[in-house]
Amino acid sequence: MYTNEQLIEFCQEAVRIPSYSGQEKGVAEFMKRKMEEYGFDEVIIDKYGSVLGTINGKRPGKTILMDGHIDTVDVIDAPQWKHDPFGGEIVDGKIYGRGTSDMKGSDCAMITAAARYAEKTGKDFAGKICVSCTVHEECFEGVSSREITRLAKPDFVIIGEATTTTVKRGQRGRAEVVVETEGVSCHSSNPEKGVNAVYEMMAVIEEIRKIVPNEHPLLGKGILELTDIISKPYPGASVVPSLCRATFDRRTLVGEDEGVILGQVNEAIARAQEKHPGLKARCYLAEGEEKCWTGETIRAKRYFPAWVVDEDNELVQGAMKGLKDAGIEAKLSHFAFCTNGSSFCGEAGIPCIGYGPSLESLAHVRDEYIEIDQLTKACKGFECILAQLTK
Repeated sequence: MYTNEQLIEFCQEAVRIPSYSGQEKGVAEFMKRKMEEYGFDEVIIDKYGSVLGTINGKRPGKTILMDGHIDTVDVIDAPQWKHDPFGGEIVDGKIYGRGTSDMKGSDCAMITAAARYAEKTGKDFAGKICVSCTVHEECFEGVSSREITRLAKPDFVIIGEATTTTVKRGQRGRAEVVVETEGVSCHSSNPEKGVNAVYEMMAVIEEIRKIVPNEHPLLGKGILELTDIISKPYPGASVVPSLCRATFDRRTLVGEDEGVILGQVNEAIARAQEKHPGLKARCYLAEGEEKCWTGETIRAKRYFPAWVVDEDNELVQGAMKGLKDAGIEAKLSHFAFCTNGSSFCGEAGIPCIGYGPSLESLAHVRDEYIEIDQLTKACKGFECILAQLTK
């Protein structure tokens, strides 16, 4: 039997292996070894470097995927940490270190729960249980998950992100919207001879700020927030800028696809052009490119769709029943941030929930930690959810 003490040690070991996005090789190989030691029937590392382990039940049934990421954000302020970011030390019932809450603790709990359940049942359950440990989630939510979907072909997905062991049945999506204005460069001592692209951008931003966000009964309001602005040339010593680029963080709702997102901004640009004849502007979704530790490159538009699963869905009801059986009182709500669910549910349409240990607010912070009680409680919850879904 895989004990709570082993789970705690498992988490400590995982935290001691740095795994910034694109540098997950060490922890990926570690997770693969653990799955093999824990009796998984098949364990692979895919072309992007994500780990996928499978336990086969003795009876036909659905494939349940429990998903977590193994990359973490950087530690840029190590001297200010009171606890070693990669020490995995235990103080007052908490394991400290980068990735404890986001989300190596949950990864370890999911692997342990799957192994426990397989051992307790002698694998006499319906379907398959898969656990994925994906790469590049911190900078590219869900993009590497597309390969996991192709390989595992899950019927249901459980996202193990921090939920304080409550159940999440949806999330807003995210898109990076880029707006560019074009001017005419000239010497800044004679600005009338040119067109200042920054002033043109100010006119566009004024109209963009008039966009009224849509609202969803569960997810709340959409968001369009200016996060970055830069002119060209930069720095512009004695030069009127010929180009200005602004980036907006767009938090989307269900049904807000690329056409809707860019359509609203294009309407704002058109209003600005009516007031400022000759204004030149365009908008588009940013594209990203990330190098994986395997040598592969991931490329995609920075658009990660929103998703919601109905409360009466079999997955939601099964999870709630399983948690009740485990003595865990779990409320239904939604994620405040973006997850791999954008790929699994938002893109592929696979029913998905979020359930995992710890607080959302502990992600990316100095002296990140996970409470041991949360870690062991989540593991018990995962196991009981599996029992409901694989009857």
